[in-house]
Amino acid sequence: MKAMKHKRGETRERLLIAARSCLAEEGYAGLSTRRVAARAGAPLSQIHYHFGSKRTLVLALFEHLNAELLERQSRMYGQDAPLWKRWDQACDFLDEDLKSGYVRVLQELIAAAYTDDEIAKRVRLELGGWARLLAQVAKEAEARFGSLGPFSADETSALVGAIFLGAEQAKLLGFTEAEIPTTTALRRFGHLIRDFEERL
Repeated sequence: MKAMKHKRGETRERLLIAARSCLAEEGYAGLSTRRVAARAGAPLSQIHYHFGSKRTLVLALFEHLNAELLERQSRMYGQDAPLWKRWDQACDFLDEDLKSGYVRVLQELIAAAYTDDEIAKRVRLELGGWARLLAQVAKEAEARFGSLGPFSADETSALVGAIFLGAEQAKLLGFTEAEIPTTTALRRFGHLIRDFEERL
């Protein structure tokens, strides 16, 4: 019985890995469950068994990746380190997440969510975890440094979240740094945080 459960878990994991690879190549609209199954070396029936549909497969992939990265980000922001160092680490993570395919999965689902209420609901649920984490960090900054200017901690975290989502979109669309300098802008913002912290 244990061996069967382990095998089922392995098959599910292989299907998720294959879906991630195919999604990065084909996008959500062009994603074929038949191709995912072939890449995973599993019968098509296994996708229906483990996930039920293409939509459920991709949402399961997104939830799996999102949980891993949210946990990583929570550990990083929970460190006892200057805020500017944690900001720099968040910028490094953005580069990693672009390479890993997570950002592509997220942005593909955001695009699909505009016409699919179920996907929109699930994406909002997952992104809510990031919003809560950023709000926590902004509240910590407010407690340590005082006022964040005209912005509340929640407003500050909303702006930061929008900045990172916008940077992801610009990079996926293929804008160069000469056209839209997202990397430079994010890193320079970290310099502003460092200057502010070092003056205190």
